[in-house]
Amino acid sequence: MTDRNVHPVRVSPPMRPLPTLRLLAAAVRNPIETWPEAVYREPVYRRRLAGRDSVFVCDPELIRLVLVEQAGAFVKGETMRRALEPALGTGLLTAEGEHWRWQRRTASPTFRNERILGFAPQMAAAAERTAERWRGLNGAEVDVAREMTLTTYDIIAETMLGGGGDPHRVERAITDYLDPLGWVIAMSLIRAPAWLPYPGRRRGDRARRFLRDEIGRIIARRRASDEARNDLVSLLLEARDSETGQAMGDVDLADNILTFINAGHETTALALTWTLYLLDRHPEAAQRIRAEVRGVVGDGPVLPEHVGALSFTRQVLSESMRLYPPAAIVIREAARDVTVGAIRLAAGAQVYVPIYAVHRHAMLWDDPDAFDPERFSPQAARERHRYAYLPFGAGPRICIGMSFALVEATVILAALLRAFRPRLRPGFTPEPELRVTLRPGNGMPMTLEPIG
Repeated sequence: MTDRNVHPVRVSPPMRPLPTLRLLAAAVRNPIETWPEAVYREPVYRRRLAGRDSVFVCDPELIRLVLVEQAGAFVKGETMRRALEPALGTGLLTAEGEHWRWQRRTASPTFRNERILGFAPQMAAAAERTAERWRGLNGAEVDVAREMTLTTYDIIAETMLGGGGDPHRVERAITDYLDPLGWVIAMSLIRAPAWLPYPGRRRGDRARRFLRDEIGRIIARRRASDEARNDLVSLLLEARDSETGQAMGDVDLADNILTFINAGHETTALALTWTLYLLDRHPEAAQRIRAEVRGVVGDGPVLPEHVGALSFTRQVLSESMRLYPPAAIVIREAARDVTVGAIRLAAGAQVYVPIYAVHRHAMLWDDPDAFDPERFSPQAARERHRYAYLPFGAGPRICIGMSFALVEATVILAALLRAFRPRLRPGFTPEPELRVTLRPGNGMPMTLEPIG
């Protein structure tokens, strides 16, 4: 049996800064293990590597300055550009300046909350397909991390791609692309040339080509078709910049669709995976969710009007994303010499907002490593600094898919917990591993006990 009286698993930070060679080895293995204990306790932590300053900013007011008030003084960090641009191009996640601004203006109406709620029936149907698959397992163990990835890709395929794409191949390609990114991160830290080979690079390149070719075929088919569909590809094909009337070309569409697939299905799947882990450790919270779902939804599907009423379900998801934020770090680079509060930064300095550490910071949270959904009761949320909790980032570049992710995660969790009690393999401890997103590095093996 799992010992539920201890805190859920966390990254164990080094007590002191790592020397350079050990830091690089840790960055390849799991970059989050390079953050020393001071990052979790001090408002600001500075280090210098390869002749360049790096600053970890954990004070909420300083985070506000970096991401909001002085956002124009910073650009996306070199590390994330090197990791993501080969696959995602220059879509909303990686673009800068006016190229980013017009894409954001063009895409934003597509992701309005009322429009996203209209996709709740497709989300509920995908959750029910997962439940049907689970009923056929007869208690066999599964990797819930993979199961959640398949479920959220099923939703992406229906709501974005109109049913296109092979979920298993896409899931494999995303994993193949992300797995070697520790090497990319380590090489960028020491300013190694981007062309240098590293383990897994060829596999990652094949995965990148497959993903871009697959999306290119889908776009070409949709442009050639006169069929009207209610999905995000159709909405993006029709979208126009409100200021210039400009539409997205094929490259812009491919960049953004790949961004939404990676950010939209990977992050939600991870939020659900970590939530199921936490609920196995805290069955009283799972029972409270089931009672809420019975009272709000009954035995039918989760409908758009139910989502807002599942308040405790949302609190649990919020606390899960505090402890295990799928997007665990924001990286910026000073575009010019700049002062943030009392911190003077030279152009080129790397600024990290280590969201995982901010969410567990000793200055910001009582018993920060404990699971407590009441942190997200309405009153507690009002009293907390806005920039102490950042699962979707903040400022002008806050995640455009935030509403989609929250609706999707709520619908899936409500539907699956009503039908099953997922049980973690006895004695198993998941390992939080940063690969752009915060994954359970060795999976999440669970058995699925049917209810009723």
